[in-house]
Amino acid sequence: MKKILLGTVALLALVAPASAADLAARPYTKAPPPTVPFYDWSGFYIGINGGGGSARKCWDLINLGGAVVAPAVSMGCHDATGGTAGGQIGYRWQTAGWVFGVEAQGNWADFKGANANSVFAGIQDESKIDAFGLFTGQVGYAWNNVLLYVKGGAAVVSDKYRAFDIPTGLTINTASETRWGGAVGAGLEFGFAPNWSVGVEYDHLFMDHRDVDFRFTGIFGLVAGAFAGTARIGQDVDIGLVRVNYRWGGPLVAKY
Repeated sequence: MKKILLGTVALLALVAPASAADLAARPYTKAPPPTVPFYDWSGFYIGINGGGGSARKCWDLINLGGAVVAPAVSMGCHDATGGTAGGQIGYRWQTAGWVFGVEAQGNWADFKGANANSVFAGIQDESKIDAFGLFTGQVGYAWNNVLLYVKGGAAVVSDKYRAFDIPTGLTINTASETRWGGAVGAGLEFGFAPNWSVGVEYDHLFMDHRDVDFRFTGIFGLVAGAFAGTARIGQDVDIGLVRVNYRWGGPLVAKY
């Protein structure tokens, strides 16, 4: 009996390794590729902005009290500078790395400057931009959550002018206008959180030349509202802004 038990144990010892070798190897399953968050710039957005600007203004006298002045006589130039704040709303759509968009922007402004009139002694010419708007299209390229873009379209500014007596500070005549022109710009924007982005932008406004009629205020015996003359005023505007936007839509999608 003892010999039979020993023989059985020996046989099991020989068969067990062979049986284990006959078992199929466990199949290898490849791990899925990791997903990488991909920032999508598509969607509607709204935001605020703030910064500063400078408008170059040059005045030429072309009419004095109804008498045409030809050729025009330069009355001097100045830079109207100051701060601005406002908001923007727009829509962007992204295809591959390219981003396209449209935007409307409106800003309060306080760009003010003056120069001594080179024709009339003792007179100071002053100009002020108190608001402007931009209606532009955009083309940009995104590196994930970093967007570089250029923009272009129409611009409108609200201008106010006055000529005042330097010794007394009294306003002699005034004028105002709403002027349309063109705009180009460029910006760099960074998506720092889901749906939020911050950026910097530079814009140049081409506002060309316009003939602006001035009216007397009534001081020094001059008839209030009477025609004083016409100045041909040219201007270009440069603006630098910091912008913060909030966008509707899913900012992140899986990219393999």
